[in-house]
Amino acid sequence: MQYPEYIPYKKKNRKGLKILFLICLLILLAIGLYQIPRVNRVVSWRIDLARTYIHRLFNPVSDLPAPVVSRISAPGTPTITAIPATITPTPLVSPTPTQVPTPIPSEVVLTAPAYDEVRDKQDWNNCGPATLALTLRYYGWEGDQYDIAKIVKPTRDDRNVNVDELVYYVHNYSGWLNAEFRVGGDVERIKQLIAAGFPVMIEESFTTDRQYWPEDDLWSGHYLLITGFNDATRTFIVQDTELGANQSINYDILDKNWQSFNRVYIMVYRPEHEEILKNVLGEDWDVEKNRENALAAAQQETQNNPDNAFAWFNLGTNLTSFKRYTEAAQAYDTARSLGLPQRMLRYQFGPFIAYFQTGRTEEVMTLTKYALEISRTSEEAMLWRGWAFYQNGDEDTALKYFRDALKIREDYEDALWAIDYISAN
Repeated sequence: MQYPEYIPYKKKNRKGLKILFLICLLILLAIGLYQIPRVNRVVSWRIDLARTYIHRLFNPVSDLPAPVVSRISAPGTPTITAIPATITPTPLVSPTPTQVPTPIPSEVVLTAPAYDEVRDKQDWNNCGPATLALTLRYYGWEGDQYDIAKIVKPTRDDRNVNVDELVYYVHNYSGWLNAEFRVGGDVERIKQLIAAGFPVMIEESFTTDRQYWPEDDLWSGHYLLITGFNDATRTFIVQDTELGANQSINYDILDKNWQSFNRVYIMVYRPEHEEILKNVLGEDWDVEKNRENALAAAQQETQNNPDNAFAWFNLGTNLTSFKRYTEAAQAYDTARSLGLPQRMLRYQFGPFIAYFQTGRTEEVMTLTKYALEISRTSEEAMLWRGWAFYQNGDEDTALKYFRDALKIREDYEDALWAIDYISAN
C-alpha cells in the first residue's frame, strides 16, 4: 500500500487577516463616530481646512482682483455726484428722560444671556445664528444656534449668513419678538441703545487663527453681541461665540473692525418697546434716511482718509442702495485698487450688482469667479455669475448657476425668481 508523500503541518498565518479586520473595524468606528453631532462639529471643519489647504497648494489664491479701470484719482474732487445738503445727518433729538437716560451713564452693563461653552460656542461658520441665539435668549427665547441654522443656513457648508436673513428669522420664527437692522452706526449709537436696554448685535471683521491656504490673509467676518460699555476704560462688553462670554474690546478697535461692514447693527426688541427704540434711533428709524446718513458718513470718510478701501467700499454699497450704480461702481473700483481682503466678497455683494447694472459684465465674471474660488458654496456669487452669463446671452449656463444656488439654499428667492424670469422670457 502506497502512502501519500508527507505533507508537513503548517500553521496558517492569520496576522494579515487580523490587521485587515482591525482596519475595517476602525473605519466603521470612525464613520459611526462622525455621525455623532458633537464629534462631527469638532472634526468636519478640520477636514475641510486640510482639504482646502492641500487644494490651494496646487491652486494658489491670489489677491482680490483690481478693476480694469483706474481708481478715482482726486479724493477732493471725485466724479461721484455731490450729496445734497438735505441728507446731511442732523443731531439726534434727545429722547425723553423716562425712556433713555440723558446724559448717557458712563457705564451700563446689561444682564448677559446664559452662555454654555458646548451649546453656544459657534459651529463651523455659524457665528450669525449662534450670536442671534444669544440675542434672542436675552429676551427669554429657549432655542439654540442649530434651530436658527436649520432655517437660514440649511447647508452646513454655507460660509455666510446675511444680516437680512437673521432679521427674517426673528420676524418669522422667534414667536413674539421683532428685529430691525440699520447701517452707519457709531460708538455713541451703541451706547444709546444699551443704555435704553437693547443689546446690540453687529457684524465686524476679525483675524482668524485658521489658515485655509498658504497665502491666506486671515481676514474674516464675525458677529458680536454687545451688552455693556465703560467710558472710563473705553471698552465694550461683548458676547463672542468664538472666544466666549463677557469679552472686553476697546471702542476704537471695535469701530475699526466694524467699518468694513458698513457699521451695520441689529436690534431685537419686544413689540411693546418699539416706541422707545424709535426715540433712540431718531431719524435713523426711517430706513431711507438712515441710508442717506450712512452715505453721507461714508463720503466724508473717503475725504478724510482717501486711502481707506473700506470707506470707498461702504460708499459704493450705500450708493448701490439708491440705485446710483455708475457712481457706486466708481467707488468700488477705488476700493479694489486700494486693496480688499480675500474673503470680502463672501459677505458683501454690492460690486456684483453695481457692475451688472452698468453693463460691466466682465467685472462680474471676474469677481464671481474669484468669490467662488474663495467660497465654493456662495449662493450669492452663483446667482450673480448666472446673471453675468445671461447678460452675455448664455441662458443655459445662467440657469445652471441659478440651480446650483438652490442646491445651497432651496428657498433662495432671488434664484427662484431668476429661473422664473428666464423661463417666462
